[in-house]
Amino acid sequence: MKLVSFGYDGRLGFGVLTDDRIADLSGRWPSLKVAIADGATPELLRAAAAEAPTLALADVELDLPVPDAERFVCAGLNFRAHALEGGHQDAPKNPSVFLRSASTFVPHGRPILKPDWSDAFDYECEFAVIIGRGGRHIAPEDAMEHVFGYTLLMDGSMRDVQFEHSLVAGKNFYQSGSIGPWIVTADEVEDPTALQLMGRVNGEQRQSAPISELIFDIPTLISYWSRVDALSPGDLISVGTPSGVGFAMTPKSFLKPGDVVETEVPGIGVLSNPVAADQPGG
Repeated sequence: MKLVSFGYDGRLGFGVLTDDRIADLSGRWPSLKVAIADGATPELLRAAAAEAPTLALADVELDLPVPDAERFVCAGLNFRAHALEGGHQDAPKNPSVFLRSASTFVPHGRPILKPDWSDAFDYECEFAVIIGRGGRHIAPEDAMEHVFGYTLLMDGSMRDVQFEHSLVAGKNFYQSGSIGPWIVTADEVEDPTALQLMGRVNGEQRQSAPISELIFDIPTLISYWSRVDALSPGDLISVGTPSGVGFAMTPKSFLKPGDVVETEVPGIGVLSNPVAADQPGG
């Protein structure tokens, strides 16, 4: 089952996407985050969708899958080949995680913004987990029971700021990343490690790796962050990016206005965003 959040007729909503129509569940829950926190299961959501009014996908504006999520947790250096291309000869001994704020993301189809501060706007195409049941000190063997579903994320990074200032600054420029286009519920994905993650720029494939190549797997990432802070329903954890990013190419290949970045995982979907220049004062 695919779930989308959207804007329509001056209001925000969410629903179940089937083909090109959305069963609008906003009359029952005010947001997808509230539905997840309320313990809505895929079975309950399907049943509610069967009785809900529908909207044409073409008539809505997609939003972030869970726009009001409390946490957007991203893992760095979590594919060995990416760690190597970044100059790290050994795999990290522990997960390298950081937070991004909601304002740094746009949904599928909306432009990601290249700031005038940076001339090293890089792409990182990623696979992400949406938390269904929150908690602290989650054991790795129990972690997958806390997964509600899966989505895609593009972790736009200003490499000059990241390397010369700080990781947090380089990863948190306004509307420089994206999430979407929807959530596929966990019951539809038998084994996420069997999925293939791909990234393209202007139709050229730059990144490709199976999720099975993660240094720290999904249960480990969930458990690790739950030891740092509480996890809440609707939170997102992104697993990291494969090799093939722009700063590691010869010559380096950074994003510029007019480019199009695509993140794809077959069975999940395609997240596509054009690149535009951020307007100072905008």
